[in-house]
Amino acid sequence: MLIVGCEYQPSFQQIAWVETDSGEVGERALLHSTGEAERFYRELKEQGVGVRVGIEATGHARWLERLLAELGFELWIGNAAEIKAKRVRKQKNDREDARLLRTLLIENRFPRVWLPDVSNRDLRQLLWHRHRLVQMRTRVKNQLQAVALNEGVRRKKGAVERSGKSTVGIIPADALGNQATQGSARAG
Repeated sequence: MLIVGCEYQPSFQQIAWVETDSGEVGERALLHSTGEAERFYRELKEQGVGVRVGIEATGHARWLERLLAELGFELWIGNAAEIKAKRVRKQKNDREDARLLRTLLIENRFPRVWLPDVSNRDLRQLLWHRHRLVQMRTRVKNQLQAVALNEGVRRKKGAVERSGKSTVGIIPADALGNQATQGSARAG
């Protein structure tokens, strides 16, 4: 099995690995923009090598998570604060961080965090996006209601009805223009 400590950055990753059967170790920087990182992992899959990759928790490695899952490799995501506490040298650089992750993986001291599976995370992302859209819709409806109330239009159901029709359309456009002009005159 190949154990890989991966210091992940948005544009590249610094890796330090050890082949557990032979004891061979190595280090390498892999660029993302050229596809070098993806080629590296795909070549390992073609060779039939089992791989365990350890990275610190980050929000920008979703593509790497998907790639490793597709290839059937293990991905361990570690608690960044606990990993930082285990760092002996406080001087931070990518090579040292990759070596530390490799060491923690080898010694079974890697502080893993629980993450839901990829499909669950995708669903959560969609729900979060829907939540934000509902918030935006509510803000717009409240603003339309305020404009209608300022012009003396009062509806029990509000300025925007369930059907999506707006009663703001019954307010003369010149009244809305006058209101905007008066608001800017007050501000100045």
